[in-house]
Amino acid sequence: MPDGAAPVLDVRNLKTVFHTRAGEIHAVNSVSFDLRPGELLGVVGESGSGKSVTMMSLLGLLPMPPAEVREGSVLLGDRDLLKMDEEHLRAVRGPEVGFVFQDPMTSLNPVFTVGFQIMEPLRKHLGLSKAQARDRAVELLELVGIPDARRRLGDYPHQFSGGMRQRVMIAIALSCDPKVLIADEPTTALDVTIQAQILELVKELREKLGMAIIWITHDLGVIAGIADRVMVMYGGQVVEQGPVRQVFGNPAHPYTRALLRTMPKLHGERDPRLRVIEGQPPILGRHPTSCPFRDRCVHAFDRCARENPQRRDIGLGHDVACHWDHREAKP
Repeated sequence: MPDGAAPVLDVRNLKTVFHTRAGEIHAVNSVSFDLRPGELLGVVGESGSGKSVTMMSLLGLLPMPPAEVREGSVLLGDRDLLKMDEEHLRAVRGPEVGFVFQDPMTSLNPVFTVGFQIMEPLRKHLGLSKAQARDRAVELLELVGIPDARRRLGDYPHQFSGGMRQRVMIAIALSCDPKVLIADEPTTALDVTIQAQILELVKELREKLGMAIIWITHDLGVIAGIADRVMVMYGGQVVEQGPVRQVFGNPAHPYTRALLRTMPKLHGERDPRLRVIEGQPPILGRHPTSCPFRDRCVHAFDRCARENPQRRDIGLGHDVACHWDHREAKP
C-alpha cells in the first residue's frame, strides 16, 4: 500500500435506518472509514453489528424502502455515490466496485450458464464483442483457478462445487478490473480446506492486480492472516480501528478484547471450554445516545449510560470509541 496515497474510497458519517411496523431500526450509526489503493481492510463483528448493511449502503444495494440512507458521504475518488441515481450507480457496480456475496448458490442465476453470467458485464460495461467476452471469461476462470475453463463456460451453477461457485463469483466481481472489491463473508459456507484455497487465491489476486479490498467476516483468524487494517463494528458503529497487529496485539475496546478471547486456542489453554460474550447485542430502535456495549461490558460506569463515546486516536493509526482507558485501567 503506498504511503500517503489518497483514499480510493472515503466514507464519512454514514447513517442507515430501516422503516418497520415496530418503528425505525438504526442499523448503521455515523460510520466513517477510508480505504487506500492496494489495501485490505478487514471488517469484523457479531451478526447484526452492521457490517453487511454498511457495505451494501455504499452501493445502493439495499431495498429502499424499507431501508433509507439518511446521512453521510461515500466518495469514490471525487464522486459521492450517495448522490448518484440508480443508472449511474449501475455504471459503478462492477466496473469500479466489485461485490462478492456470502452465498454463491443464491447469487448466481441457476437458469443461465456460468459463461453467460461472466460475459454479460463484459459486454455491457466494456463493450466487448461476444468472442472477446468469451476469451476474457476464459482468462478470468483460469485466473481464479478453475481447470478446463473454456469447456466449463457452458456449465450451470449447480454443476460446480461450493468452492468453485465462489471462485466464479470472484471472477464475475473481477471481470471489469474494479478499483475496489468488497467481499461479504465469501468463505463462511465453505469447509476449511476450500476456505484456505479461496484465501490464498485472494492474496495472489491482490498481488497481481493491486486492487483495494474490504473483507467482511466473523473469523478473526482470517483477518489476522490477510488484512492490513481491521475495523471492529458493534451496534451499527465502529468501536475500534487500526493496523491488524496493533489492534490484535493491543486491543483497546472491551468488545475487541472479548472477541479475541472467544477464539479457540490449540495450545497452552488450561480450560478447554469455548468462551462466549455474555448478554445480547442491542436492539437499535433509536439512534444510540449511550455506549451500545455498556450492558455487556465489565468496565461500564455511569458515563457510559449518559454518552455514546466518540472515536479517539490512541497512536500508530489506532483509534477506539470507549470511555475506559485500557492503559491506565480506569475511566
